[in-house]
Amino acid sequence: MIIHQSGEKNSIGKDAALLFLLFLLLLSSAFRADSADAAVIDTSKDSWGVLGGYGQSFPGWGQTTQRVQTFDLVPRYNHLIFDDIGSGWYRGFHSLLLEVPVHLVVSPDVSSMVGMNFLATYTFTAGQEMRPYLFGGGGPVYSFADIPGMGAELNGNYQFGIGLEYETSPSHNLLFELRYHHISNAGSDEPNDPLNSCKLLFGITF
Repeated sequence: MIIHQSGEKNSIGKDAALLFLLFLLLLSSAFRADSADAAVIDTSKDSWGVLGGYGQSFPGWGQTTQRVQTFDLVPRYNHLIFDDIGSGWYRGFHSLLLEVPVHLVVSPDVSSMVGMNFLATYTFTAGQEMRPYLFGGGGPVYSFADIPGMGAELNGNYQFGIGLEYETSPSHNLLFELRYHHISNAGSDEPNDPLNSCKLLFGITF
């Protein structure tokens, strides 16, 4: 019993530290380097998008005990922070994503989870039509689903992943993403078995 509690405390400490680092990253990305530009928020290069896909948690991955399957719908707003960064293969831009995901849980319960994500992302623009990107961040998640091991309805999540943006027209791009997704309540309630999942998403920008 003592060993189990120690493991939970270590896990909670790691989760809290990672969430704090992600918060600092998102906070720093919210300000422009040029103070003259900081007074005005430029939304001329912002975009909207929507993604859909499938996710699944894996028992034995970390402290995950349940195989939870979801179908996901993710509306997204993309706000440009820094444009024209770097040169050569790593040339790109840095932006902040605001997402309001809806996760339809199909196993072990049939219900839903809803959340809000703040994600920092870097998109590589050396390619003309295909642009890979990296992203990471997190936010709150509220679960309506009855999932064994989840002791709280209000949880937090953090995630990171890779994506590919394919230009199909001047106004629409296709999106392909693979994400690691973690949900837990950070020790606010017991039990606190986390969900460590992979998600595969496809979408479009407009």
